Amino acid sequence: MIRGIRGATTVKENNTEEIVEKTEELVRTMIAENKIDPSDVSSVIISVTEDITATFPAKALRLVDGWTYVPVMCMREIPVPDSLPKCIRIMMHVNTIASQKEISHVYLEDAINLRPDLISEKNQ
Repeated sequence: MIRGIRGATTVKENNTEEIVEKTEELVRTMIAENKIDPSDVSSVIISVTEDITATFPAKALRLVDGWTYVPVMCMREIPVPDSLPKCIRIMMHVNTIASQKEISHVYLEDAINLRPDLISEKNQ
C-alpha cells in the first residue's frame, strides 16, 4: 500500500541556510517517526508559501544518507489570504504496511497550528 505521510514546518527568515536546516529537521523527524527506508519512497512533493524564494527546500533531502535517488519536486502553495506564512509542507508517498491511523504526520514550529487534531491524538 502506498500511503501519504504529511509534514510541515516554518522558517523565520527567507534564507537558504534556515530553509535547508528546517526542511532537513522535518524530513529526519518524518523518517524517524515512521521508520522510513528511502527504497520504500515513491516520491516526495514539497510546497512552500510564496514568501519562501531563497532556495529549493528539496536540497535538504540530499543531505540524508540513501536519499540520492528519491524523486523530489518543489512547488508553490496557493496564496490563500491569512494562511500560515513562511511554511514548508511535505508529502511523502511511501510503500508501507502501516494503516492510515498508524502513520505519524509531523508538524514543527508554527506549523503545529495546521493540524491540532493530529497533535492532540499523539498526546493521548
